[in-house]
Amino acid sequence: MLKNIYIETSIPSFYYTSRIDAQSVARKEWTREWWEKYANEFELTSSVAVIDELQQGTSQHTQDRINLLDNVTLLELNQDITDITHIYIDHFIMPNDPKGDALHLALACYYKVDMLLTWNCQHIANANKFEHIRRINFQIGLPTPVLATPLNYLEEKEAQQ
Repeated sequence: MLKNIYIETSIPSFYYTSRIDAQSVARKEWTREWWEKYANEFELTSSVAVIDELQQGTSQHTQDRINLLDNVTLLELNQDITDITHIYIDHFIMPNDPKGDALHLALACYYKVDMLLTWNCQHIANANKFEHIRRINFQIGLPTPVLATPLNYLEEKEAQQ
């Protein structure tokens, strides 16, 4: 059985970024490398929340970003996920935006995905927050996925070769 990964909004955003600063260009390259080399090793999941965020974009690549998720399973929202989102916000582990980072984390945890893939290192893939996230999830009976960036994964795979 394939492991599953939740694709957060920043992944398709960086896949098609138009930014030219060095950090953005590097993230674009790493995202494309991960997608081209490793995405087919997993069951890819995302959500309508990601599609909604991508649709708010005004870039010439907005539709390309959405199309990148064409063959990705979209996880559905429900009241339990909304409740979990508010728990994350109430415990100050995610920003006070019920349609943002807290929602993505809630979806990934509720559906028991193996990994949440993101470039959001401030709020999601943040080692300083992981223990707090894990502790809250334990209290509410949820597993915590690996919170990683494509670069984390690429470095791990390259070290194994």
